[in-house]
Amino acid sequence: MNQFSIHADRYWWIDGSQDDPTDRCLHGHVIAQIGDESIEEDCCVSATALYLLKTLTEDHIWGEDNQMLPCCGFFLIPNDDLTNVMISGCDNGTDWSVLHDNSIVRIFLQNGKECNIPIEQYKDEVFRFADEVEDFYNNCTPKVEPSDEFDRNGYIAFWNEWHRRRGEASESYDSSSA
Repeated sequence: MNQFSIHADRYWWIDGSQDDPTDRCLHGHVIAQIGDESIEEDCCVSATALYLLKTLTEDHIWGEDNQMLPCCGFFLIPNDDLTNVMISGCDNGTDWSVLHDNSIVRIFLQNGKECNIPIEQYKDEVFRFADEVEDFYNNCTPKVEPSDEFDRNGYIAFWNEWHRRRGEASESYDSSSA
């Protein structure tokens, strides 16, 4: 049985449309299966995908930063060299912890349940989800570049971090061994 899966459907931009060249924050209906727990949430899937990519190399403790399934992620704060972004939104969402233990990813839910997943399986699922979200972006009208420099840099940093993390994780992982 697959101990971790995450899927999104019914993608939309904040105005409810299927394509909005001015909106940079993609939403969707997410179903995450973690062990025998199923979590459903309408959330900001673009932020979720980046947060999942971060968990390929970093631990995440629920309640300490962002939620894994955040309601929104509308404020992108770039670092100075545009390689990382902090995403800010509201306090609503669903969270869990992700800890690394050698070749195992340990997910801890807020209800106390734990699920242990081989890192290869976890990476495959995170890659699949992130690629699906990016494909939706790529199939929409290209985004209008924000006129505000801070907003523009936030969006640039978002995709820079996304592609860096996706590339680094791919380089450190040979999917043929899964």
